[in-house]
Amino acid sequence: MAKFMFLQRGNCDNPPKMTPEQMEAQMKSCMEWMQSGKDEGWLLDPGAPLSGSSAVVKSDMTVLDGPFAESKELVGGYTIVEAPDLAAACELAKRTIKMAGAGKIEVREIANVGQ
Repeated sequence: MAKFMFLQRGNCDNPPKMTPEQMEAQMKSCMEWMQSGKDEGWLLDPGAPLSGSSAVVKSDMTVLDGPFAESKELVGGYTIVEAPDLAAACELAKRTIKMAGAGKIEVREIANVGQ
């Protein structure tokens, strides 16, 4: 089976304000999502949210502060899954997007180089 990375984009700058009850419900939803993914065998790494700070190291060894993408396109987190093909991975992304709070999820296949 192929491995895919979900890049969670958008909703990074201004996460929604939540009450303690909403935060608890969100955490419960996240835990249920992780458990079902593990039980079903498709969730390899639930990933994590990413902080806003970053840098880009160029081939000439210069380091630039980032991120550079438009704020609506910032990567807010990632997840690694396993699926038979891109279409199946997209179906898993649909199950993930609400839990992740992402504006959208970019689904990228991880190249199987030298394995």
